[in-house]
Amino acid sequence: MKKIICYAVAGGLLTLGSGCTNLDVDVNSKYTTYPNSPIALEAMEADVFYAFRNALGVNYNVAQSLSSDEEVGISFDGDYYDKAAFAHPTLHNFLPDDGCLSYYSDLGSGITKCNTLIETYGDQTTSAAQARAMRAFYHFILMDSFGDTPIIDKLAEGGTSLDRSPRAEVAKWIEKELLEIIPSLPSTVDETTYGKPTRWMAEALLVKLYLNWAVYTAKDVTAYEPSDANEKLNDCVKYCDDIIKSGHFNLSDPYRSKFFPDNGYQIKDFIYAMPYDCVTEKGMHYERYRTWRKTDGGGDDGSTTYYGDKGVKSFGGNISLTPEFASLFSLKGDDRNGVILRDTIYQYDAITREKTGKVWTYKGKPVVLQKNITLKANKDGIVENPEFLNTGATVTGWSQGYKSMKFWVCTSDYKNDRNQSNDVPIFRYADIILEKAEAILRGAKATNGQTPMSLMNEIRSYVHASLLTTAPTLQDILDERGREFITENWRRNDLIRFGKFEDEWGFHKKGFNTARFDKTCRIFPIPTSVLNLNTNWEQNPGY
Repeated sequence: MKKIICYAVAGGLLTLGSGCTNLDVDVNSKYTTYPNSPIALEAMEADVFYAFRNALGVNYNVAQSLSSDEEVGISFDGDYYDKAAFAHPTLHNFLPDDGCLSYYSDLGSGITKCNTLIETYGDQTTSAAQARAMRAFYHFILMDSFGDTPIIDKLAEGGTSLDRSPRAEVAKWIEKELLEIIPSLPSTVDETTYGKPTRWMAEALLVKLYLNWAVYTAKDVTAYEPSDANEKLNDCVKYCDDIIKSGHFNLSDPYRSKFFPDNGYQIKDFIYAMPYDCVTEKGMHYERYRTWRKTDGGGDDGSTTYYGDKGVKSFGGNISLTPEFASLFSLKGDDRNGVILRDTIYQYDAITREKTGKVWTYKGKPVVLQKNITLKANKDGIVENPEFLNTGATVTGWSQGYKSMKFWVCTSDYKNDRNQSNDVPIFRYADIILEKAEAILRGAKATNGQTPMSLMNEIRSYVHASLLTTAPTLQDILDERGREFITENWRRNDLIRFGKFEDEWGFHKKGFNTARFDKTCRIFPIPTSVLNLNTNWEQNPGY
């Protein structure tokens, strides 16, 4: 199990983790020689597989979650305002220098690492196929986030100017890459392939690409409409079926436990996940921003957190659910309701991680979260600088909005510079089930006797929620995806595909100061640092 590895032999892993080499190189760099040995290959593979780890652990999550209807980023009288780092994505008012967009450089560096491995060891090896899979994945994230992006399929000579390719061309190149390498990728699913590209990871990426095909191949990001024809829907179902028929994945794991700090290769729902460990594989900080602000100093004895153990370090508490999204978690019996911290906060048992009947208190008083978020007003009832999304640095201010507690905090992990050991799933079997349901509902041919209702009821059944008795609508599918994948970085992607990204929610409302509703906001601005290195590029329209 992962936790045994973390504490029993952590010292032995320090030389084998993803940080064992430093290949953080510019996309135009070119190696002439590199040690050709098993140790060197292992080091290069680690850098290829985990180049996205730090970005996924914070910045990517902030950009994706806060720009969707899931969550808002509030501040407390300047505390956690951080130059609007959380307010800008909440209001779709991104600026090129926003820190959460810095993952562009992480991905560019990751692509270079992929190309270095391929060139060093040849393109006919399993390692090369895996590097190509990661290269396609990194291009996918860039294309999804920033639109037009260079297709970097080889190492470039120093000083070479890179041109951005149209988004549609990038999508077609990713498809071609994946179809070519799938037969060469490992199909084994066990501890040795966990967190690494396999055939099933590549097929899950292909499914995601196909379901969003009409989005990515539209003439520009503003032109897409959810009614647009998607020629890839049957292909989407085909690869969903291949993953389903593989027999490697299922929904047998209880919902909440899949995201605990001791999750890992044993979770049958995980097709591809990013491994994290508080000592050797750092970078995961989801609950730092979602745990109530003064949790480290709360509790009846002044130190016990509502997670049930002693508090260490501070929590931000500045990311809350929008009221609209919180309302999704209302199905009777639904296990997913348990990942939402709402209303009066109760103590949880540190071992069972179940809610107890004991009310948790801060300085002797119960803490009650408010579903509807109210900004701080002055004595005249006026909200000054509303774009700060300031709720005030008081118990009332810290308690605005329900909280996600999906990626459970373990104090023994969190004390290590607030690093968590919860692995973050990227592709899940549950996603394949709902993607197949959506593809059929959008017009794909049904297969294997499965219908959108039967597929959606597979999800409802394993989380013990009430089953559907009539065929679902597309809105039903979107709502179910919200419940199932909260905090998993797909909500923005979903909203754009469903034509809901310009809707109103939270503080993203028409008339709110600085909130934007331009369709150009469907992609983010290119970071200034990237434009400075690529002077032949132009900033994305609308920024």
